[in-house]
Amino acid sequence: MWYSSIIETVGNTPLVKLQNVNKGQPGTLLAKVEYFNPGDSVKDRIALKMIEDAEQSGKLKPGGTIIEGTSGNTGMGLALVAAVKGYRCIFTTTDKQSMEKVNLLRALGCEVQICPTNVEPDDPRSYYSVAKRLNEEIPNSFYPDQYNNLSNKQSHYETTGPEVWEQTEGKVTHFVAGIGTGGTISGTAQYLKEKNPDITVIGVDSVGSIFKSYFETGIFDKRHIAPYLTEGIGEDIIPANVDFDLIDDIIQCPDREAFVTTRKLARREGLFVGGSCGAAVWGAQQYIRRNPLKPDDVMVILLPDSGTRYVSKFYNDEWMRTNGFMDDEDRPELEELIMLRGSGKRDLVTVDQEESLEKAIELMRHHNISQLPVTAGKDIVGSLTETKILELLMQSPDTRSRKVGSVMDEPFPIVARDLKIDQISRMLSNGLAAVIVKLDDSRYSIVTRSDLIYALAATNKDSRE
Repeated sequence: MWYSSIIETVGNTPLVKLQNVNKGQPGTLLAKVEYFNPGDSVKDRIALKMIEDAEQSGKLKPGGTIIEGTSGNTGMGLALVAAVKGYRCIFTTTDKQSMEKVNLLRALGCEVQICPTNVEPDDPRSYYSVAKRLNEEIPNSFYPDQYNNLSNKQSHYETTGPEVWEQTEGKVTHFVAGIGTGGTISGTAQYLKEKNPDITVIGVDSVGSIFKSYFETGIFDKRHIAPYLTEGIGEDIIPANVDFDLIDDIIQCPDREAFVTTRKLARREGLFVGGSCGAAVWGAQQYIRRNPLKPDDVMVILLPDSGTRYVSKFYNDEWMRTNGFMDDEDRPELEELIMLRGSGKRDLVTVDQEESLEKAIELMRHHNISQLPVTAGKDIVGSLTETKILELLMQSPDTRSRKVGSVMDEPFPIVARDLKIDQISRMLSNGLAAVIVKLDDSRYSIVTRSDLIYALAATNKDSRE
């Protein structure tokens, strides 16, 4: 079997189970890996659809010129289709995009004009404005306008949505995607919600973008717009392709978390993807922290593109250091530490204050642990450690029969699940034996010095390998 041209290979990208992102937690996380498209990104889908629709409507004629403002991936898709169909391409992009993207477009014979990032959308220097001006000046040219061309959204309604539904056999319960032009999340969400209105759709935005604020308030407030480095998601405009009625929640991802998560996906999942992919996975993790998945839930996270276009940026250690993102990037987050250790799979082992010290010793021996939170009903009221018990037994063997409540120490501190590892380390280095981590309203876990040592050693081993 063979294809008549490269554009026939667009779509039908695989779903890949994430082995480590949700390790030890209920539910299944699947990545929709879009770098299997011929142009290495999800944008191949919309490029093909926009050009074919323009041909059918007569907006794009033989020998014409395609002019588009792009962060790089849409340009790549348009360039591939144009090469097969015989069109000329001129692209405008911003100076925050990686040079890999620019060089790839030029390698395909495209003209690329680089415009400043930090200008208003209607500024004549913006990449939106320059693309529109060139379209007006050049005869027989077509401006796809991926932000407002509804063929963008329709391409995902016709391809991405059905693929996700069929590949999960209709079991998908959550869909996560970044929001840039809005076509990917809106088109896919429309199809999936028509199949099952209960499917939850989570959008991931960049800190500094307008989407989350507009989603929550319905007001376009420029005070929420600020520069950011993550490419491909977030905007300072509201594109026509974004349908907020199809989105159930929007989570904003800072640049650092996007890039650090992206590098972890490469090292721990073997997925060499772009920065907006890391943002999507980080956003999914944040959503799960607030809304834990059920055992039968299936969350699909769309990963838009390949990491090959970012080797000079966040895959470059010096670039990461220069931008302040390199420090402690390989240290696991607190919740990741708990999953690495596997303690999320079991309940917190405690002893009631009315039990005997002998019972506490038996619990420690049975569970092979060196500390116990002490409870009174549902409340944590104290703590016991091996050191404390040894001290008591050395003083008097008869201590074994005493009630735990009469010999216990102060309770271990209860900390939030999003506390940083460095903060936990400082607490434990000051004499504490452990801290209690509040996972949700009814579940707790415990973190000790040995847990920190195990997690950091395992992470360092992964990074060396």
